[in-house]
Amino acid sequence: MSENKIVVDARGDACPIPVVKTLKALGTLGGPGEVETIVDNKIAVENLTRMAGSKGCASASEQTGEKEWHVVTTATAAVEVAAGEPEAAECYVPAAKNVVIQVASDAMGTGDDELGHKLIKGFIFSLTQLDELPATMLFYNGGARLTCEGSASLEDLKNLADAGVEILTCGTCLDHYGLSEKLAVGEVTNMYVIAQKLTGASVVVRP
Repeated sequence: MSENKIVVDARGDACPIPVVKTLKALGTLGGPGEVETIVDNKIAVENLTRMAGSKGCASASEQTGEKEWHVVTTATAAVEVAAGEPEAAECYVPAAKNVVIQVASDAMGTGDDELGHKLIKGFIFSLTQLDELPATMLFYNGGARLTCEGSASLEDLKNLADAGVEILTCGTCLDHYGLSEKLAVGEVTNMYVIAQKLTGASVVVRP
């Protein structure tokens, strides 16, 4: 363990405060040493790692609790921290994944439709339990039935919509199945928008 060490408690601090505190501590070291920063979120860990690299320092992190990480920034020489630099620190937030789920049938998989209906219901319910929800769900062809009156997945889809998931159903498909007046969750869309959503997605999932 380095004899020249500063411990910074940044738990509860919003970005970029953990980086600001760590930069100030690095400047205080005045030579080789370590700054151990305690944070409570993964984004702070990533920001501290980026900052360490920009200063030519090594960085190591360890998760010590459900919401606790210790990030050690090691300097092999004095780190120059310009006046006002800590206050100008930026927060790097990773871009959110644009996950789009396309549902083309009211059954999941092939082989037995009765089983497939149970599987798709279970899949949609499982989505409501995820920590990271999809951005958009697209329903077309037989999948259009799932967003209409009488669908066994209606309650789960409404919960997803309330949580901010965009629910879109193909209007041509609703017309084809005589369901235009029975849409019960989300909005009607068209093939142009469906194409836009699919080509602009970072991840497309088809159950």
